[in-house]
Amino acid sequence: MRKIRKIAVLGSGIMGSRIACHFANIGVEVLLLDIVPKDQTPLEIQKGIQPDSSQFRNRIVNEALLNTIKSNPAALYNKKNNSLITTGNFEDDLSKISTVDWIIEVVVENLKIKKMVFDDVEIHRKKGTIISSNTSGIPIHMMLEGRSEDFQQHFCGTHFFNPPRYLKLLEIIPTPQTDPKIIDFLMSYGDLFLGKTTVLCKDTPAFIANRIGVFSIMNLFHTVEKMGLSVEEVDKLTGPVLGRPKSATFRTCDVVGLDTLVKVANGVQQNCVSDEANEQFKIPSFIQKMVDNGWLGSKTKQGFYKKEKKEILSLNLDTLSYEPKKKVNFPTLQLAKNEDVLKRRIKILVAGQDQAGEFYRSTFMSLFAYVSNRIPEISDETYRIDEGMNAGFGWELGPFELWDAVGLKQTLPMMQQAGIKVASWVEKMLADGNERFYKVENGVKYYYDAASNGYKEIPGQENKVVLDQLRKTKTVWSNSGCSVLDIGDGVLNIEFHSKMNTMGGEVLAGINKGIDIAESEGWKGVVISNQGANFSVGANLGILFMYAVEQEWDEVDFAIRAFQKTMMRVRYSDIPVVVAPHGMALGGGCEIALHADKVVASAETYTGLVEVGAGVIPGGGGSKEFALRLSDETFEGDIELPGLKNRFLTIGMAKVSTSAAEAFELGYYMKGRDRFVINQNRVIIEAKKEALKLYEAGYTRPIERKDIRVLGREGLGMVYIGANTMYSGKYISEHDKLISEKLGYVLCGGDLSAKTKVSEQYLLNLEREAFLSLCGQKKTLERIQSLLTTGKPLRN
Repeated sequence: MRKIRKIAVLGSGIMGSRIACHFANIGVEVLLLDIVPKDQTPLEIQKGIQPDSSQFRNRIVNEALLNTIKSNPAALYNKKNNSLITTGNFEDDLSKISTVDWIIEVVVENLKIKKMVFDDVEIHRKKGTIISSNTSGIPIHMMLEGRSEDFQQHFCGTHFFNPPRYLKLLEIIPTPQTDPKIIDFLMSYGDLFLGKTTVLCKDTPAFIANRIGVFSIMNLFHTVEKMGLSVEEVDKLTGPVLGRPKSATFRTCDVVGLDTLVKVANGVQQNCVSDEANEQFKIPSFIQKMVDNGWLGSKTKQGFYKKEKKEILSLNLDTLSYEPKKKVNFPTLQLAKNEDVLKRRIKILVAGQDQAGEFYRSTFMSLFAYVSNRIPEISDETYRIDEGMNAGFGWELGPFELWDAVGLKQTLPMMQQAGIKVASWVEKMLADGNERFYKVENGVKYYYDAASNGYKEIPGQENKVVLDQLRKTKTVWSNSGCSVLDIGDGVLNIEFHSKMNTMGGEVLAGINKGIDIAESEGWKGVVISNQGANFSVGANLGILFMYAVEQEWDEVDFAIRAFQKTMMRVRYSDIPVVVAPHGMALGGGCEIALHADKVVASAETYTGLVEVGAGVIPGGGGSKEFALRLSDETFEGDIELPGLKNRFLTIGMAKVSTSAAEAFELGYYMKGRDRFVINQNRVIIEAKKEALKLYEAGYTRPIERKDIRVLGREGLGMVYIGANTMYSGKYISEHDKLISEKLGYVLCGGDLSAKTKVSEQYLLNLEREAFLSLCGQKKTLERIQSLLTTGKPLRN
């Protein structure tokens, strides 16, 4: 029954202020405190600010919070959430922690200082209040000396990863004195409210993710020294091709800071003397020289990479001089690039007969042995280690998942031949005929448990839907770009799996087929979602470009009609259709959300109608839908031009929301109808619940709209004058002006002499005609070609 209504964050540095912002994101009131400055700045003296004023005494915390709010990527879903954060200082405001439900300490990584803070906290903290430390290097139990029994029972480690909004890992580290109920609560709260993958850790140096992640990086540093690989080569080998972030290895080190990495590595080496890989945590000479030189990464403007003017230079690890980046070319990468399925791509990478293949085999085998020997030291369960690396370091496959992809039976002899020692439980596991660390049965995932020498169900699966686990047994229908799956309780899920989840003919066929099956066979509802990197980046521009270049206008017209009909099929069906987007939901990916009965989005969804960048307007019902929503937002006799301007600019400037919360502000999601979920792992199951709610409320097919009020010439005048002014001022190109006029024509319902009520089909026809006419423009084809070849929009 514990509730978190207000928290206190003690320490407003990079981590503390970002933790404060993430709690504000979910609507929790935050008290953010830090120390009082020792001295006045020259600017404060010049302004006459007094040392006893709040402007002076709260300067450190206020500046830290302001910098965080201004940071990119944004720490807040919406800057208005800033109003939930109150700032103060330890001397004047610490007594206010008596009103909070959770105190999070995020001060400097110094045990003595932390203990001094806890001394003061004990004075003001009310009994029963949760208190935790965000330390990443100090053993949690060492902070309890001198603390009261109540403090000890309610104290643990809660290690957020930076930036807290985007990195999903939250490590929970109890001490022997921590009340188990507190741990259960925080594990649940982090998952449900903070959107985190909550991983239970033992109180060991660097906990789980940093212990494994830093080993992987340090092992890689030593491998690079031996193999003579360059910075560019390593980042190419360890980035998206391996299912890891674009920042790969060296760019990640620059972002995190080399000093931070070295501190964690030194901490592990000093505190884990019995670790069989202790030597791997020794700092290589080239890293130590970089630290000595102050080349710590982004914070010092140079690390493994350095920007000079507009050019990005990379560090030559042999000479420690910066050079222009060189193109990377390995035959193994060429072989692997056309394989979209990561687990199959891994096998190609490991089998490579060039230096890349050698690199993968060397680093993988060392990693596999290391994680096997950390059971049960840092965790009793393999899946916790994988979850830590998935959520903390952005690895699509954790170490044991990666081992499964390469093959335990295949790798063990190779490791033995290389003299790499794995844990005895792995050898027993294989000897007993168990060749995988994970298996799926009837849609449920199991992990191999070393302690019991058998498989156990991974807990918590009842709170999420994992499509990969259902595909073998629950597929109702599929084609090359789309699958229809039974996700239980009478609900179907329509999943895209085309390249980048683009919406071509196969996906449109799948959407229609899924709804047909649901209607004809008595299903209760449909969810449209997937678990790819992005929900959908929009329509398949390659097909459109091919038809337009060949001037196959009937084919283009047919494709647009098919897209529009599919969106209207989503809107007007006999069963509820809930769309659950995540990641990028652009163009057509946004239009399908616009036509849903309800949207249940991941908080980290970047939604937008971006067709102007391709030289066209939204042609799958998006322009029509904005005209419809404008009509519904106003009333007869209302001043409608400001609303038209906002809707026009949202499309015309290709505005993309930076969060699901902002998508409401931009009009892509509807207040009172749509919602978002903080934990992306829960999006599909929450969307299913909403589909069932609509069904159980007696869902009835909506009636197609014929009462959409459009402005005609009254609105067109504003659009044309505005576009001409922008063109005359050289703010937009001639082609931008043409697109603007076409868009305005649709939003205003065409060249009508007065305000008129029109149907959806009328607006869809205008939208399609405008789209077709723009496809015939040379400059539109140039824009589409630029997107297809470079991935970047061309403003011609």
